[in-house]
Amino acid sequence: MGITYEAAWFLFHRLRTAAGDPFPAPLGGKNKVIEADETYIGGKEANKHASKRKHAGRGPVGKMAVFSLVERDGETRSLHVANVTAATLRPIMVTHAFRSSYLMTDDAAVYPKIGDEFAGHSTVVHSAEEYVKDGGFSHTNTVESHFALLKRGVFGTFHSISEAHLHLYLNEFDFRANTRHLSDAERAAALLASAKGKRLLYRQPN
Repeated sequence: MGITYEAAWFLFHRLRTAAGDPFPAPLGGKNKVIEADETYIGGKEANKHASKRKHAGRGPVGKMAVFSLVERDGETRSLHVANVTAATLRPIMVTHAFRSSYLMTDDAAVYPKIGDEFAGHSTVVHSAEEYVKDGGFSHTNTVESHFALLKRGVFGTFHSISEAHLHLYLNEFDFRANTRHLSDAERAAALLASAKGKRLLYRQPN
């Protein structure tokens, strides 16, 4: 387009803002399976000023935690969270997923009590190299595949992203996942339609 890098960055962030749904419907429902998991985005631990960051719950210090819910054969919802604890994740899970859903997670200690609130809860024990059980029903491969695409985009294309803008990149990759069944033209039309009614500002004016 013959514009500066800064202008292109600004335009892409406006599109990522458009891709986000401010009032998303809960995922799952009766006889639906939702996979939940977390991952961590950031550079090599040796290069992080970890001592300057407070940390609580599961995960490495100095990295940004991302929590995702994926409905099998349905939509994906990803959020940046301050830390991975039951107190942090429970409000997200009960807001973004119907508790009539069947929950699928790994064996992290943050999930069992939350799982009791859902119609059912199965786990796979990754620490014991268990990744699939119950004839292929119990696994978190869907949400982990989403994380693989996210990290490939970060490391291969964006290289480095700031915590202030992480939620916008999550918007983008959720939108890609949720429109995977569309053609490029249909996806572009859906993205432009989602901009309706939004003021795509860098920041709110004082």
